[in-house]
Amino acid sequence: QVQLVESGGGSMQAGGSLRLSCAASGGTFSSYAVGWFRQAPGKERRFVAGISWTTRTYYTDSVKGRFTISRDNAKNTVYLQMNTLKPEDTAVYYCASGRGRPFNYYSDFETSSLYEYWGQGTQVTVSS
Repeated sequence: QVQLVESGGGSMQAGGSLRLSCAASGGTFSSYAVGWFRQAPGKERRFVAGISWTTRTYYTDSVKGRFTISRDNAKNTVYLQMNTLKPEDTAVYYCASGRGRPFNYYSDFETSSLYEYWGQGTQVTVSS
């Protein structure tokens, strides 16, 4: 059983940066794909970024060039570096993980039902 704990959220003015962390315990984390999702008030949870067990990365268009996902398997942690934040980035951010094999394409990473484990979320608020 993998447990995920997000941290690093907070309040920031537009143009600033935050780094979210997703720390995992249990399981062989290095063999898992990991995704970041976000849910804004009144909206559906949406895919933001993903990283495969081979460190291939995937991003939704609205964050390309601003967000970077990375992983440190020695620390069982995945990071989401968020730069040039915008008010529309305001949301609760969740990390999720799933076994590596089904995650071969972008469409896999954006499908929330493929993920087995989810964190509790961390709030990111960006003011203009």
